[in-house]
Amino acid sequence: MSAETSYRICPLCEACCGLEVTHESGKVVAVRGAESDPFSRGYICPKGVAIADLHNDPDRLRQPLIKRDGRFVEATWDEAFAEIERRLLPVIERHGAAAVGTVLGNPVSHRHGLTLYAQRFLRTLGSPNVFSASTVDQMPKHRAVGEMYGQWMTIAVPDIARTDLLVILGGNPMASNGSLWTVPDFRGKARALRARGGRLVTIDPRRTETAKVSDDHHFIRPGGDVFLLLGLVHTLFAEGLVRPGRLAAHINGLSELEAAVAPYDADRVAPRCGMDAHIIRQLARDLANSERAALYGRIGTCLQAFGTLNNWLVDVVNILTGHFDEPGGMMFPKAAAFATNTRGKPGEGRGVKVARRMMKSAPVPEIMSEYPVTTIADEITDAGEDGIRAMISIAANPVLSAPNGERLSNALGQLDFMLSLDIYLNETTRHADVILPGLSPLEDSHWDVVFNQFAWRNAARYSAPVFDRPGDQLAEWQVFMRLIGLLQGQGPNADAEALDHAITLVEVEKVAGALAPQVMSATSGLSGPDRLVELELRAGPYGDGFGRNPDGLTLAKVRASGQGIDLGPHEPRMPDILRTPSGRIELAPPDFVADLARVEKALSELPPELVLIGRRDVRTNNSWMHNLPTLAKGPNRCKLLVHPVDAQRYGLANGEFAEISGNGHDMLVPVEITDDLMPGVVSLPHGWGHDQTDARMSLAARNPGVNINALMDGGARDPLSGNAVLNGVAVSLRAASAMQIDAAE
Repeated sequence: MSAETSYRICPLCEACCGLEVTHESGKVVAVRGAESDPFSRGYICPKGVAIADLHNDPDRLRQPLIKRDGRFVEATWDEAFAEIERRLLPVIERHGAAAVGTVLGNPVSHRHGLTLYAQRFLRTLGSPNVFSASTVDQMPKHRAVGEMYGQWMTIAVPDIARTDLLVILGGNPMASNGSLWTVPDFRGKARALRARGGRLVTIDPRRTETAKVSDDHHFIRPGGDVFLLLGLVHTLFAEGLVRPGRLAAHINGLSELEAAVAPYDADRVAPRCGMDAHIIRQLARDLANSERAALYGRIGTCLQAFGTLNNWLVDVVNILTGHFDEPGGMMFPKAAAFATNTRGKPGEGRGVKVARRMMKSAPVPEIMSEYPVTTIADEITDAGEDGIRAMISIAANPVLSAPNGERLSNALGQLDFMLSLDIYLNETTRHADVILPGLSPLEDSHWDVVFNQFAWRNAARYSAPVFDRPGDQLAEWQVFMRLIGLLQGQGPNADAEALDHAITLVEVEKVAGALAPQVMSATSGLSGPDRLVELELRAGPYGDGFGRNPDGLTLAKVRASGQGIDLGPHEPRMPDILRTPSGRIELAPPDFVADLARVEKALSELPPELVLIGRRDVRTNNSWMHNLPTLAKGPNRCKLLVHPVDAQRYGLANGEFAEISGNGHDMLVPVEITDDLMPGVVSLPHGWGHDQTDARMSLAARNPGVNINALMDGGARDPLSGNAVLNGVAVSLRAASAMQIDAAE
């Protein structure tokens, strides 16, 4: 058989690059960037190449596992579903659906079968106990935009192709390829920005990869973003630089905002953010006086005690300077499918609701229908008779990726039953009673349900499976449909395709009414998530309206294009995008203004002497990537970065071990001395700590590293969003003794 080349959208990070996968006789020969992809335009990073490693990984699960007498054994799919029926359904019958908790991990957003069908499953299950990686990542952004614009996913992104000034606060797109901003080849776009006379500024406690390609970099004290942002907004008002332009007619709360920020002059806040007052004022002037400018804040702004306030104020700065919803500023993508802000009557809606329910173990509210992932153990062990008795993990590893993993690990061991949908036996899934594996990305079709809503440019792209699905392997959507069949009393062998058709018909009838049979007929030949893509695409803003707009998009047209269809640059969408009850931008949400009382209190407190921040590497963004040879090779990346001044103060030497302590935990880690950090700050990478002997990630276990989250207090959260506080955490440090090092080795 001769070699073939297939198009594939990479699902391993938010960049969503188009790949060309050359394969022969069922084996990958080469992976390259897809030059004709209108979105990524040939760009590829090491993760894209590593998709072959993931497909071939011998540790990747290919058969269901059932735990028998404390050991996992391979089972058939029928045996696995029979075990789930035997163990899970009695928990629900005795204690109700609320006795089941579900935790969703990062990969859920990268697989359309997981994204769309996990939501179906959760609706059928009906438990309020939902947790996800969002609360150790991005929930402050959702809370902020939900209150301001009325919809959780209405998130603006930099219009990098047209801006003159891009200021990045707490983000590192050189490593992440964008985060809540899908932007492949950030380096190339930054280079083009500077070539046309534009300027790139990075503000971060570390001189990151992005800072090193910027025109200017300013250190900021971890946790100090809210003070900087308040100083910027105060300066805009004080110097008459507030010019919201056409958005002035669509704003509520301008005077309330001005009054709220009045106490936060740049001179007052500068010491707490570690930046000079004149730099704060000049940044405000530069943003206001540039014709096209954007302030982009990302994960560093979220992982703080003031995460929601930070993300509110980032958008406030862009709105006040007239760079919001304008070319070259912060703009809203218009996804071809699945974007809720393209549905319904433009410019009005019900807004968002928060705190509709409280946890059982503590007065912690839900946000966006989720509880903080750091509270799972509490809901298992501290909620009494109303606690969680069964858990379902979906591509999630919170034992490693969230604080207090040891406590969570112990709590998972107390459950009546645990089910995991995952491709690995990892630090979390080792507690499961049944593990159901998913497909290799190369065996599944792909449409970006989530990331098209954060795209740097609008496009419609689809990729078909590169390889046929192995004989009896189920796709994720089929797994969920059989689980739904169990919940509906159809037994462990429910017909996934028939049940999917029936549920899809009901969903279509709610929207299309009497036209539902015609609409369903138009999707004949499709099933599972591909049919849902077709339905959403044809009904979407670029769709053919099921024949009403013959020139519009269908899935067949997108597939026929080969590597996707360019839908053009972003265009202004205000006020149509708004879904607030007022039909206006809420510039001063009362909960946010009230939370400034915490800021006032923090201004009078001395910051810790030494604080810890996380970091990510382009090769190791997530924990499971440590098991892929292409990404794992090279130098040890799990090192503690320390400034020379701090190294001298604590008696540390380059390459030697230090003992770092926090949250009642001590760990040894090799030191790298660098002036890339500001003094008083040390940095460890996220996602390491592969030292559980009963996990099955053999390559990762050879260099396990240490788990930064063990040093974090799981009870420290941003009260407005429930997001964990993972940056600016106080730690202590000292040189490790020879005895400690010998014991560790």
